Amino acid sequence: MSDIILTERPHEHVALVRLNRPKSLNAISNELFEQLVIALETLAADGVTRAAVITGDARAFAAGADIAEFAAARPQLEMWDRVWSLELPTIAAVNGLALGGGLELAMSCDLMVVAEDARLGQPEINLGVMPGAGGTQRLTRAVGKTLATEMVLLGRELNGREAELHGLANRAVPAERVVPFAIELARALAKQPPHAVRVAKRAIARSFEGSLHAGLLDERQAFYGLLQTEDAREGIAAFVGKRKPTWSGR
Repeated sequence: MSDIILTERPHEHVALVRLNRPKSLNAISNELFEQLVIALETLAADGVTRAAVITGDARAFAAGADIAEFAAARPQLEMWDRVWSLELPTIAAVNGLALGGGLELAMSCDLMVVAEDARLGQPEINLGVMPGAGGTQRLTRAVGKTLATEMVLLGRELNGREAELHGLANRAVPAERVVPFAIELARALAKQPPHAVRVAKRAIARSFEGSLHAGLLDERQAFYGLLQTEDAREGIAAFVGKRKPTWSGR
């Protein structure tokens, strides 16, 4: 297993899965996401793990996609389907930044615990693109159209308290309590009948997943289309070059 994903077992039936790219604020590269999926699928099949906590570090849960890689290679968004279909209950423990793909990963989890001073947002519009891994769909279902529109079109961020207030997070707690509280929730999940939990998890997903699935596919096609535009290339190049982008509208 790559050292960009670290797995611990704080309790017999609970796993703590940590994103470990601190120099890049846990930016989500294709390799990191692939290793995360492998780790979660392995835990789901081991017959022991009943809940998993996914976290980063004090500075960032995940600050978004790896923009340098983004500029050179097509993101493997299809792999996100394997997280969405995972039977193992998951809890996102968010400290620091959860932006772009980082927020989309957190929203893919069943529960979310955030630091009160965490920063959550979908700033892809500033690169000339849009969320491509569930941001337009899950965010809108969580916080409603009005706020989601501000976050996606204007790049508005929420702090942890606002995320709890608007239904994006289950709990906002002091930063030092984020991982311990998430582990407490995972231990509570682990005490529940495991098969019933997994079946109920699927039923909750199915309560809106028919239209969600179609929405995710539409979103993915739109995202890939935007990647081909001049503005997207300019936005990504400007980010990598640490300058302000100049939009052409093409």
